[in-house]
Amino acid sequence: MALVRTVVSAAWLAEALGSAGTGTGAGALRVLDASWHLPKLQRDGRQEFRERHIPGAAFFDLDECSDRSSPYQHMMPRREHFSRYVGGLGIGNDTQVVVYDASHLGLFSAPRVWWMFRAFGHSRVSVLDGGLVSWRKEGRPVTSEVQDHPPAEYSANPRPWVKTYQEILDNVRSEKFQLVDARSEGRFRGTEPEPREGCEPGHIPNSTNIPFNKFLDPETLKMKSEKELQCLFEDHNIDLNKPLVGTCGSGVTACHVALGAHLCGKEDVMIYDGAWVEWFTRADPSYIISEKN
Repeated sequence: MALVRTVVSAAWLAEALGSAGTGTGAGALRVLDASWHLPKLQRDGRQEFRERHIPGAAFFDLDECSDRSSPYQHMMPRREHFSRYVGGLGIGNDTQVVVYDASHLGLFSAPRVWWMFRAFGHSRVSVLDGGLVSWRKEGRPVTSEVQDHPPAEYSANPRPWVKTYQEILDNVRSEKFQLVDARSEGRFRGTEPEPREGCEPGHIPNSTNIPFNKFLDPETLKMKSEKELQCLFEDHNIDLNKPLVGTCGSGVTACHVALGAHLCGKEDVMIYDGAWVEWFTRADPSYIISEKN
């Protein structure tokens, strides 16, 4: 068995779960529930996982697997931290991983964990199309039984895919790469409040807004087709042959940009990890573009 697609269907996953190995080598499969929700939704991803998840899945905690020393949320962890955390979930370097989340939107936080695995050199990783919503819509089983997986040896091999505040600041002048912001249009323009206290809406100079839900089909909540995604980028004057960086509020939905571009054949999309929260905190007010100003 091999993962041949970046995005897999519920039917594919159900069949794969029936034939996958139980170890950590080639052929072994691990499913991860990577649910994370904005504070205003008052949803606890881990608690919901305990109540209902895809059989055999483990919970991937975005906040726990992060740089806890940073003042910003779920920043990328160090190589050793990621290796230890992932190994603790029973994942080895050859394990095939499928990530989903339980968002009512179909996909919200799962692309972030998909991108994290790829940024740490793990190519055998996919996203479940439509997430838990689609899985349940098809009448597939869920359980509250939490399965323990024996720890595995894992060694991350980081790629230089994380952009820093200074690099984004330099790019405002140089425009060496395209910056796509995946927040809602209102938050980007400055007409809709940010979901975090003490943070005002607006955007980084020279950035382009493609809200993350635009990468999803509004009816099925699944990823749009390659042709539709290509048109989406083209309609926003984004050239996939040029360097591309995704951003958002705190680095989660920015990864929809990376996933959408990957499905169009672009594999090296980087992420501004500190995202808008860091930019608003650190940037000169003249570099905060908002219709409220």
